[in-house]
Amino acid sequence: MSALPKWSLGFLICLMAQPAWAERLELRSPDDRIVFTLSDEPQLSYSVTYAGEKVMTSSRLGLHFGEIGDLGPELHIQTVDRASRDHYWQQPWGQNRQVRDHHNEALVSLQGDYRLNLRVRVFNDGVGFRYEIPKQDGLGTLTVLDELTEFNLTDASHTQAWWIPAQGWNRYEHLYQQTRVTDFDRVQTPVTFRRQNGTHFAIHEAALVDYASMTLDRRRGGLLKAELIPNFDGTKVKTQAGFHTPWRTIQIAGNATGLLNSNLVLNLNEPNKLGDVSWVKPGKYMGIWWGMHLGMYSWGSGEKHGATTANAKRYMDFAAEHGFDGVLVEGWNLGWDGEWFNNGAVFNFTQPYPDFDLEAVADYGRQLGVKLIGHHETSGHVTNYVEQMPDAYALYEKLGVEQIKTGYVANGGEVTRTDEQGIDRHEWHDSQVMVNHYLDSVKLAARHKISINTHEPIKATGLRRTYPNWLSREGARGQEFNAWGSPPNPPEHTVNLIYTRLLGGPMDFTPGIFNLAFNGLEAENRVQTTLAKQLALYVALYSPIQMAADLPEHYQARPDAFRFIKDVPTDWEQSRAIAGEVGEYVVYVRQERGGKDWYLGAITDEQARKLDISLDFLPEGQSFQAQIYADGPDADWQTAPYAMTISSRPVQHGDRLRLKLASSGGTAIRFKAL
Repeated sequence: MSALPKWSLGFLICLMAQPAWAERLELRSPDDRIVFTLSDEPQLSYSVTYAGEKVMTSSRLGLHFGEIGDLGPELHIQTVDRASRDHYWQQPWGQNRQVRDHHNEALVSLQGDYRLNLRVRVFNDGVGFRYEIPKQDGLGTLTVLDELTEFNLTDASHTQAWWIPAQGWNRYEHLYQQTRVTDFDRVQTPVTFRRQNGTHFAIHEAALVDYASMTLDRRRGGLLKAELIPNFDGTKVKTQAGFHTPWRTIQIAGNATGLLNSNLVLNLNEPNKLGDVSWVKPGKYMGIWWGMHLGMYSWGSGEKHGATTANAKRYMDFAAEHGFDGVLVEGWNLGWDGEWFNNGAVFNFTQPYPDFDLEAVADYGRQLGVKLIGHHETSGHVTNYVEQMPDAYALYEKLGVEQIKTGYVANGGEVTRTDEQGIDRHEWHDSQVMVNHYLDSVKLAARHKISINTHEPIKATGLRRTYPNWLSREGARGQEFNAWGSPPNPPEHTVNLIYTRLLGGPMDFTPGIFNLAFNGLEAENRVQTTLAKQLALYVALYSPIQMAADLPEHYQARPDAFRFIKDVPTDWEQSRAIAGEVGEYVVYVRQERGGKDWYLGAITDEQARKLDISLDFLPEGQSFQAQIYADGPDADWQTAPYAMTISSRPVQHGDRLRLKLASSGGTAIRFKAL
């Protein structure tokens, strides 16, 4: 590990002597390119400029409480405390071992009938601000009914947006749309924008804890208003004075890859609260999973039951032979029979089906050096799950299960929670109630040294920094839609995910399908990529846990291509997006954590491309062998998806590579240090 710069622990606080009658505050990024301006005349509002051009014009701030009404618009600036920080911190796992936190901060005390503090941080890659309601006379229990925050975009009719709808029945699992800002209504965050001059920005939130998730409701023109997901009773947040909101984030960059190389969301989260997390293990896994989606196996019991002792051992044998860390087994526990997505109240998380010997499978894997990865599908009945979580996690800890994939398959707005009176209430997945539940499960799992991979989750807001056992999550349209979705994921989908959903955090997309046209090339349901693109996804789509999602026999049929999945790591020393455009293509390079090898993943949409890539990211004075997995000359996702060439050549710093990507194709490269 390289030594940290001497200034990495530097922290400078400068108390601001601004007078109490100040009506305007200006806070700049360390490089002076981003300016956040706060004004209290005629009402409390802010604006943001980037490189001298206004990105957001006068945008209202404040909260609306059931007890006291609006708090914000009528407030006036009283005092301002300024601070600056520039230091490095380390991730126990992640895209980059070291992360630089370099920002200027202002804590603005605002006064009216009540007091509200606005904390603002401006980084070179964006802005974060949050509300802090201190304890004060006259304020106790508080009910947030609305958030008044606005993002008033300039030049909205010429600004492109990539978005998914908010509060839909399918949660976050939608295809991303590209439209002008003026052509959408309510959208989920992160939502990504490109201005006419090439400036890119994304609106999201960081450190979403004990609060409702924020969506964006477009009003007239480019005015976007924060809309909080309600609890069952229509309230948004129930809290007490002495609380703060999540950070509202605006990532800003001069180009598309600048958004991908931002650490804004992570930097706005609190440091690790779990202490020693050496037990949290990134890695690669296989699973009894894809066969269910193809109809080969069933989750429920019977002749086609996938989660049998024999089948689990077969997968573990294959995983051990090829160096995988674990095997996920879905459908092992009682409750899957019938229409399992309606079985939330009957799932049992400690009792296996008779044909699955849970303890024997865990012991068998331990002898092979392959961990059993647990699975808990709740079908959205959180009370049934909460009641069993202590025993279920304790059982897994006893068996040596170190990771759990949790699932919450229920329509949006139909999560079931039984209240204190025994009445079933229905909640959104991203309401305050559910925000708290997901984090509670992560905290409880940590006490048993278990990591969580949440599916049908709350969106990622950087909490993996604070709770590093929250390894990954779904929260978008995954690979399974290619098996039965209508339509399946189109060629641009994974490219879109990188510039939108993954700005919040890693995604368990489950790449690596080798049998791309399981129903034939002409079928609607098939994987709309080339084979080389499936390999490149392991580098381009970040997650600290990556699944080799296809069946063992399909990997055995293509051992040369399978070599890359076996080689590619999931934990990185440093990562960098070096080329790309939103919705079109991306090129990522990453250095193996603790090693000298580098990896490259390039993927494209339906447009075939030729890219000229500089290898300046490789260290000088070191020789490498580039092991290249590329689309073949005739490759095309529709007609020749398997056409792929595997070659090698010596390379070094300063060389250039010409990448030829087929339609919905890709290139995967291992740069092996010599």
